[in-house]
Amino acid sequence: MNATVNTLRTTLPTSALFTILAGGAIAGSLDLAFAFTYAGMHGASPLRVLQFIASGLLGKDSFGFGWWSGMLGAVCHYTILTVATSLYLVASRRFSALAQHAFICGPLYGVTIYMVMNFIIVPLSAVHTGGHTLEGVIFDMGSHLFFVGLPIALLVRRHWLARGAAA
Repeated sequence: MNATVNTLRTTLPTSALFTILAGGAIAGSLDLAFAFTYAGMHGASPLRVLQFIASGLLGKDSFGFGWWSGMLGAVCHYTILTVATSLYLVASRRFSALAQHAFICGPLYGVTIYMVMNFIIVPLSAVHTGGHTLEGVIFDMGSHLFFVGLPIALLVRRHWLARGAAA
């Protein structure tokens, strides 16, 4: 197992572009997998989740556009997390602690992303929410801690370790 992990560490690209795209893809996929599972437990389909994301741009009309708005929601979601990864990578260049302490800073970054999305982005968007339940906030926060912030920080840490810049 260790040989496989070490092989992956040395063979996967470590460029900034790869790190940014991988961060967006991994964090985006983990967060969507969580959202699909959580929403499914409450009777909503994956398409409905993606349409909800697209409703930030399209408003309530999003739910009438079928897979078109679902795909738009997926593009929006992955774009947001790709931008979040790039911001973390840029910030880690100036503040090396972000990469050096990925297990602390990553989850804190996840909380930051959650707060920005829920208190700035969503209120400024066309999304019409019915409010937040305590259960929803706890689960969504957990997703952002471990499925969004942590993977982004670990990928950024890997990027800098490959360059000998973080220990």
